[in-house]
Amino acid sequence: MFQGETAITVDDKGRLAIPTAYRELVADACANRLVITYNPFESGCLWLFPQTEWERVRDQVNALPSVKAVHRALQMKLVGAAAMVEPDGAMRILLPASQRMAAGIEKKAVLLGMGNKFELWSEQAHLAKIRQTIGEDEISDDMADLRL
Repeated sequence: MFQGETAITVDDKGRLAIPTAYRELVADACANRLVITYNPFESGCLWLFPQTEWERVRDQVNALPSVKAVHRALQMKLVGAAAMVEPDGAMRILLPASQRMAAGIEKKAVLLGMGNKFELWSEQAHLAKIRQTIGEDEISDDMADLRL
């Protein structure tokens, strides 16, 4: 559903405009109801889900037994921090200040369409991640089967 990389500017109030190319897709996918939360696997990045996709993810995460610390950590970072956001008339969403600060997202950010969700990266974290190459010893069996 979502794919592509877009440079984004966050205004002084912590709002970002949904890129024109995604506006109709977002409206169709979730009637402009989005959920923003932490990426629990990589720093410098937030996840932005259409509400329906979020509910599926949320339910899976909440179904994990909370007796394991790693499950509780995942539940805290994904479900506990989740915030519903809806675009205003100018198709801008307000990013929670605590999430912006934790991810290091300031004026410049990068929005990546990742199929079922968006990833919102701080400009610095995105650049560092893109500059990393995948080493031969990191290639999984699943990756080895790809025809790239």
